Amino acid sequence: MPGSELLTTEEMSRADELAVAAGVPSVTLMENAGRAVAAEAMRMAPAGARIAVLCGPGNNGGDGFVAARHLAMAGYDVRLGCLAPLTSLNGDAAVMAERWHGACEPSDKLAHMISSCDLVIDALFGAGLKRPLENDAATAVEHLNALDKPVLAIDVSSGLDGNTGAPLGPLAVRATRTITFFRRKPGHLLMPGRGLCGDVVVADIGIPQKVLNEIMPRASANGPGLWGNSFPRPPADGHKYTRGHAVVVSGPAHATGAARLAARGALRIGAGLVTVASPTDAVAANAAHLTAILLQPFEGARGLAGVLDDARKNAVLIGPGAGVGIATRLLVQVALEYDTATVLDADALTSFTIDQDDDEEPVVRQLFDLIAENPARPVVLTPHEGEFKRVFGGLPELAGQVSKLDRTRAAAKVAGAVIILKGADTVIAAPDGRAAINENAPRWLATAGSGDVLAGFVTGLLAQGMPAFEAACAAVSLHGDCGNRVGPGLIAEDLTEILPRVLSGMEQTPPASGR
Repeated sequence: MPGSELLTTEEMSRADELAVAAGVPSVTLMENAGRAVAAEAMRMAPAGARIAVLCGPGNNGGDGFVAARHLAMAGYDVRLGCLAPLTSLNGDAAVMAERWHGACEPSDKLAHMISSCDLVIDALFGAGLKRPLENDAATAVEHLNALDKPVLAIDVSSGLDGNTGAPLGPLAVRATRTITFFRRKPGHLLMPGRGLCGDVVVADIGIPQKVLNEIMPRASANGPGLWGNSFPRPPADGHKYTRGHAVVVSGPAHATGAARLAARGALRIGAGLVTVASPTDAVAANAAHLTAILLQPFEGARGLAGVLDDARKNAVLIGPGAGVGIATRLLVQVALEYDTATVLDADALTSFTIDQDDDEEPVVRQLFDLIAENPARPVVLTPHEGEFKRVFGGLPELAGQVSKLDRTRAAAKVAGAVIILKGADTVIAAPDGRAAINENAPRWLATAGSGDVLAGFVTGLLAQGMPAFEAACAAVSLHGDCGNRVGPGLIAEDLTEILPRVLSGMEQTPPASGR
């Protein structure tokens, strides 16, 4: 099975080049790709079905010609059309077009050809397309999207940017399934590309695995293969004091629930002890709801320092329900004076975007400077899109970054911290350029308190000594698994209650062997 690495369109082109240099003819790669497309089409359409193959002028179209040939040989009723005259094709695509002995409809007939078919193969354009669909291609895709027909896309849905997951214009094919080769691309996982590509199948077309050693991709699909070897598994003779002590800072009396959700998440994921550090006015509210979780009163920034002076408290979370203001900013500044692993969520981030004069250096630079003072200390920031724009939106380091993957990477580098940019396609990035895209989050995770639990998961894993990037990836992945286990009707409290079942499944699975 292919690994979790994700290749950009440029990296995939490089993989093709390296395969050819290693002795695999490019025409063989195309033949293998087209044969794989045909095999997938046979799984989607009954024997003898009518299949339309829409070919473009490049290598994607060449794959389509190969698929059409194999489908016709297997007894399918194949109708093929091409955007360009066959005499204008070049390279391997021209070779494969010559091997196709059936009819070829011209570009202005593609839309008509689609209507009477049972399955459509989109071989118009691959992931390297850089411009919007136009002319006969746009007409065909608009007609195709209006029909209720299964569509198999080759590489990516035509009209989609394979790196960003964003349509290049107003039109992109809505595929039922996409078949790609060797490795997936970021656009297969990033929204809206994930929805436009449908189910993605990866085919082996003969590219040697060793080419990855030269390409050295830095992005992966998130999953246990990425972080499983780092996940804390307590020894048989361990005890609570060897599993870390997490601190979650509570908000004021009227906003204590978020911190308790996070604290329960930290405890459930394995931290040996969890303390809610509570402002004195919120002690009664917190005490009424906490049992296994400890409670420690404090007042103001200096009071939090007194809590963190205990070196056994090795991870701290600030943000859930904390309130936006200078007071929260001061709490963060105090926490970052210690070696304690730190998670900053929600209000802790927004508090560094207020009281800003237009002609001054952004206040958030103060946060980055504090983080930079101790680069060995793990720091994780967990913004959603709105918070991300407030914190990073005006920084020149992110100017021109369109892809969510690229934006998150740039933010991690400038902040000097691991970033979890939350959403249906959560991206996790480290300052060194490593990144992962999550794909298992169900839509019902979009509910109040869900992000607080996630922040608690991260904090609990950091308390157990898990490296920051791996802890962030694991927390996001397990958060998604919990959401899928609960299903529709989920509320945030369900996530911590279902986590033991998810972790139990992990215990029955051997540690991952790596990427």
